[in-house]
Amino acid sequence: MPGLTIGDQIPDLEVETTHGPLRLHDFINDSWLIIFSHPGDFTPVCTTELGKIAEYAEEFNRRGVKLLGLSCDERESHKEWIKDIEAFTPGCRVTYPIIADPNREVIMKLNMVDPDEKDSNGHIVPSRALHVVGPNKKVKLSFLYPASTGRNMDEVLRVVESLQTVAKHKVATPVNWKPGDKVVISPSVSNEEAKKQFPQGYQTADIPSNKDYLRFTNV
Repeated sequence: MPGLTIGDQIPDLEVETTHGPLRLHDFINDSWLIIFSHPGDFTPVCTTELGKIAEYAEEFNRRGVKLLGLSCDERESHKEWIKDIEAFTPGCRVTYPIIADPNREVIMKLNMVDPDEKDSNGHIVPSRALHVVGPNKKVKLSFLYPASTGRNMDEVLRVVESLQTVAKHKVATPVNWKPGDKVVISPSVSNEEAKKQFPQGYQTADIPSNKDYLRFTNV
């Protein structure tokens, strides 16, 4: 059975978290969601990541994005770990819930398994995976990192802003795009439609093919 990927609806799982039990679809409600997995509690890269995510929590909140962590340890272990996370990243508070998944059931259903890694007992462990889920409960973007490489929260924030911009307008975001930069108009939008949809105007790149598919505008 193929794993959860872009375009799939996230399963409506009931999970145990540091904030108590929750059901994923109810938790998402009409918001966006970032769900991110970690190989284990009290591990160095994960500790730096969860602190940085907590530091960025208000930025995500302003964009209507909820946060939900996951690690394959017990809830009480998570609660003790949070003390280290907050101490390592001064000023941060881990206010988002963290899923407890000691039986490795949730990571299997969310396609967050590292096939090449096992813990000391031979059990499967999570990859350093992250899904961005839209208000329609569908996966919009996935990152998959090895356990040895920490994620970049500036990039996570950037792609959330890209996804939200794309969802609002018939556009795409080009290489290295960041908020305020020009976007490209979707090829499915004709020039006639583009003139109506983008009254501020747009610019067509002058390229050797003389095709007009590279159209840039501001939104």
